[in-house]
This record gives sequence, structure tokens and C-alpha cells, in this order.
Amino acid sequence: MARMKFLCDADRCIECNACVTACKNEHEVPWGINRRRVVTINDGLPGERSVSMACMHCTDAPCASVCPVSCFYTTGDGVVLHSKDTCIGCGYCFYACPFGAPQYPRVGNFGTRGKMDKCTYCSGGPEADMTEAEYVRYGTNRLAEGKLPLCAEMCSTKALLAGDGDIIADIYRERVVTRGYGSGAWGWRTAYGETVAV
Repeated sequence: MARMKFLCDADRCIECNACVTACKNEHEVPWGINRRRVVTINDGLPGERSVSMACMHCTDAPCASVCPVSCFYTTGDGVVLHSKDTCIGCGYCFYACPFGAPQYPRVGNFGTRGKMDKCTYCSGGPEADMTEAEYVRYGTNRLAEGKLPLCAEMCSTKALLAGDGDIIADIYRERVVTRGYGSGAWGWRTAYGETVAV
């Protein structure tokens, strides 16, 4: 079975924030919550890079490891989701996530900030697919409709890719080879400990 993943190509991202806007509009995300955001590294300096960030749906998700009530679960497609009925708003997942994906609707202490919200890879939540209850709590379930996440579909430069992790890796590998970076691709050797075969 396919394992769904995101990948943002920093060489293609132009910091237009179409992915952020598409996500907020598609799921009617509350004010103050950003399931996806664009982070710029070395802003205004040579070598500036922008990266679209959200939940990366980790294989061994640290948020799930630290949750005291086990509100996280992984679907058959490898999408990490959570149950808002089980969440107690403790914030452990926020501190464990290296991508800052968990968000809270209100500012406050333990339990007063509300139920955690995060990227669902446009696959809804634990409620039955395509129901009003699922939409109100988790947003549109595009995966059940056979579609990919809207953030990736709206990316005009195709910097943000979503889909089967193996296919995404092949697309990125082809881009790197075409650019001629070889093993000099930013982060490639660190992440994979290998060079790109030409």
C-alpha cells in the first residue's frame, strides 16, 4: 500500500503562500490556526530558501509517542491523524514535533487552549468519511474523493509535492540529477548517506 508523504523542493518554492491559503479555505481553519505555513531561511540574504511546512506524517511520529491519551493513529496510507474527542490539550505533541505542526485555537495553560489541530493530509478524521461531522471537525476529506491534498495541487511551481512516498522520491531524485547537484544536493547526503546515481 502507498505511504503518503509531502516534499517541498526549496529550489522551486517562491514563497507565494498559495498552499497556506488553499488549506485555510478548503478546511475553514479557524483564525489563529495554520495547518501549513511557509518558512523562509536566510531571508533577504544570498542562498535564501523557502519551504512549505506542515505535519510530515512521520513513520514513527514523535507526537504519537508522547501523547498521554493516545489520540494519534496512523491510517493504512501512512497518514498520521488524531481524535479531537480524545485530545486533552496538554501540548506535549507540540513540543515533540520537530515541524511545529500541532496548533491550538486559544492561548492558555494546560487544557484551556482547546483541542489540538493539525494537517490531516486532507483525509478527515475518525468520523465516517464524507459526513458533516467529519467536515466540521477536521475539514474536507479529499483522499476519500480520490484527490491529493489541495495545498500541493495549488502549488504553481510544483515545489510542494504530495502522494506516494516512493513516487515523490523518484520525482525529486530526477530533479536533483537534472540540476546536476549530484551528492551536493542540499541535505541529500545528511538525509540518505549516499550520492545520487546518474
